[in-house]
Amino acid sequence: MRITKLGHCCLLIEENGVRILTDPGAWSTAQNEVKNIDLILITHEHPDHLHIDSVKMILQNSPDAVIWTNSAVGRILSESGVSFRLLEHGQADKFKGINLEGRGEKHAVIYEEYGQVQNTGFMIGDRFFYPGDNLFNPKKDVEILALPVAGPWLKISESLDYAKEIKPKIAFPVHDAMININMFTGHHALPKMLLPKVGIEFNDLREQNWLEI
Repeated sequence: MRITKLGHCCLLIEENGVRILTDPGAWSTAQNEVKNIDLILITHEHPDHLHIDSVKMILQNSPDAVIWTNSAVGRILSESGVSFRLLEHGQADKFKGINLEGRGEKHAVIYEEYGQVQNTGFMIGDRFFYPGDNLFNPKKDVEILALPVAGPWLKISESLDYAKEIKPKIAFPVHDAMININMFTGHHALPKMLLPKVGIEFNDLREQNWLEI
């Protein structure tokens, strides 16, 4: 199995001549250049994992590619005229001889119900587990783990404990675009959106700027 990280959570997985792409989101662009994709797996609907314009570009570059995902993502795809096939938690199937399983049902908690969308992780080829935005334990042997390392729903201690719980032979980082503050402002945007609702002003104070009260 060969895994190429295109950015954030967009991965190109090559196994037995089959080319699988995960989560073509808005924080990666290389997916718009790849060709000869056979299968696209999408874990959930958040824009860093699902970018409709990229999906359409991928299908244009790889007209025989098919999409497998859950029903929540499927509704969004259908609204854009994009066909898909369901693969959700507890379901298993084969694609060109490669075993695929859906594992996990819900996005990890960000804050209360904010962002609590359907999230389906994928076990690929009985070796590689990509959980999407949840620290779900598939309860089976995992040789390779795509390990989320950053996000408004995640502490690094939780990431480390998750890897220790799964015990893969090898893990590599995903969900890490937000480590670059120039790319992602979610850690500031969420307090700025939610705290005023309880009477707290949040000032997005940056380096070399000042706050005068």
